[in-house]
Amino acid sequence: MKILKDILYKVAIESVTGSTDIAIHKIDFDSRKIEKNDVFIAIRGTLSDGHDYIEKAIQLGATAIICDKLPENIVKGITYIKVKDTNTALAFMAANYFENPSEKLKLVGVTGTNGKTTIASLLFQLFQKAGFKVGLLSTVKIMVDETKYKATHTTPDSITINHYLNEMIEAGVTHCFMEVSSHGIHQKRTEALHFVGGIFTNLSHDHLDYHPTFAEYRDVKKSFFDSLPKTAFALSNIDDKNGTVMLQNTVARKFTYALKTYADFKAQILESQLSGLLLKVNDNEVWVKLIGTFNAYNILAIYGTAIELGMDSLEALRLLSDLESVSGRFQYIVSEGNITAIVDYAHTPDALENVLKTIDGIRTKNEQLITVVGCGGNRDKAKRPIMAKIATDLSDKAILTSDNPRNEDPEVILDEMEEGVEAHNYKKILRITDRKQAIKTACQLAQSNDIILIAGKGHETYQEINGVRHHFDDMETVKEILEQLRK
Repeated sequence: MKILKDILYKVAIESVTGSTDIAIHKIDFDSRKIEKNDVFIAIRGTLSDGHDYIEKAIQLGATAIICDKLPENIVKGITYIKVKDTNTALAFMAANYFENPSEKLKLVGVTGTNGKTTIASLLFQLFQKAGFKVGLLSTVKIMVDETKYKATHTTPDSITINHYLNEMIEAGVTHCFMEVSSHGIHQKRTEALHFVGGIFTNLSHDHLDYHPTFAEYRDVKKSFFDSLPKTAFALSNIDDKNGTVMLQNTVARKFTYALKTYADFKAQILESQLSGLLLKVNDNEVWVKLIGTFNAYNILAIYGTAIELGMDSLEALRLLSDLESVSGRFQYIVSEGNITAIVDYAHTPDALENVLKTIDGIRTKNEQLITVVGCGGNRDKAKRPIMAKIATDLSDKAILTSDNPRNEDPEVILDEMEEGVEAHNYKKILRITDRKQAIKTACQLAQSNDIILIAGKGHETYQEINGVRHHFDDMETVKEILEQLRK
C-alpha cells in the first residue's frame, strides 16, 4: 500500500478537501477499473470527461479524487484534491507511485513525424547486440529485455509507461528507447519522466486532425526538447528545416546529424541497392541491410545516440552492419516469378514520397511500379488528396483502396483521395475498395521484375471497420496471393 501524500510529490495542488495521509491501493483514470481504496484521476479526453464519472468511481470504492473542478456533491470521508491540470497530475503521480523508474535507467525519447519506430527499435536491437539488457516502448511492441508485450499506442498513458519502466528496472534493464508522439507530449504523458537524451527525426504533414495548425504540431514536438535537463543530449536532423528549431531553447547538450549539410554526425551514401546501403559515416565506411535515403538518416540518428551513450564508434559501426529491418518498414519479398513486393507503414505524404523515391532510385525503369495505397478514416482528411497525387505521380499504376476506414464510409475516403489525382494521371489509377482484392489485382497486373508497393499499414495485423478490428496483414496477404498465382 502507498500513502496518498507521498505520490502527490511535485503535483501542482490548488485545494485539498479531506486527508492526504491515507493508504491507497492504486491509481487509475478509467472509472471502470476502480476498486476499493483506489485514487481516481478525472481526465478530460476527446470523447469523454472523467469528471462525469467521479460518482461512479466513488461507488466502486475510490477513496480519493483528483480533479481540476470540484463536483457539486462532496461525499463525506472522500479526499478531493483540486489540481491545475489532471493530465500533468497523473504523470507525476504515476511516476511517484512506481518510485520514479525512469531515473534508474537511461531513457532516450525519439520524436518526429517519420522514423520514430525504426530508430527506437534498431537502438533496442543494437544495444541488445552489445550485451545490454534493454527496454523498448514503441508503436509496434513493448519489450522488457526478452519479454514482449502488445502495444496499443505510440506513446502509452503515464501509468502504463511507468508500469513497464518499473518492470524493466526489476528485470535489470539499463537502457530504454521510447517513441514520443505529439499526442503523448500534448497530453502530458511524458511529463515527470527523466530522459537522458532526445532525438528529432523530421517534421511533415501529419496529425492535423488533432493539432489545429502545423505550427502547434511543431511547437508541441519542440516542447519535448525544451524540457530536457542539462545532463541530457538533444540530437537533431538539421537537414530538416525544423531541425534547428528543436534545439533553440533546450539546455541539453546539442548535437546534429545530416546527409546534406555540416553536422556532428554526417554520412554519404556510396551505394544504394535493394539489399542495403554502403555509407560513409564520419570517415568510416559501413554496409547496412536497410534501404533508402530515409534509412541513412535513421542510421545516423542511431549512430549518434550510441556514441552519446558512451559506445565506442567502431563497435557502433560493427553493430550497425548487423541490424535487421523493422517489421512493416520497407519489408520486401521476391516471388518465384521475380515480382518484388514491398510492405511499408508509409501513411503520411512525406513518408510515401520517400519510399517511392527510394524505389525509383534502385529500379532499372524497365519494370513497372504498382502502388496500393489508402488513407485512414476519422483522421487527418487534408492529406488524402496529397497521398493520391504522390502515388500517381511516382508510380506506373496506383490502386486506391481502404486502409482502416474506422467509422467513415470508405467510398467517401476514396472520393477525397481521388480529388488529388491530376487529369493526365487518371489512366494510371484503379479504385478497389476491398484491400485484399486491391492487393490481389496488383499481383495479377505484375509481370516478372515488376515492383509492388503496399503502403499505409506496415506492421499492423488488423483492419478497423466500423469499430471492429478484423485480422488483416499486408505481408501475409501478398505472400499468400503470390503463392496462389504461381500454382
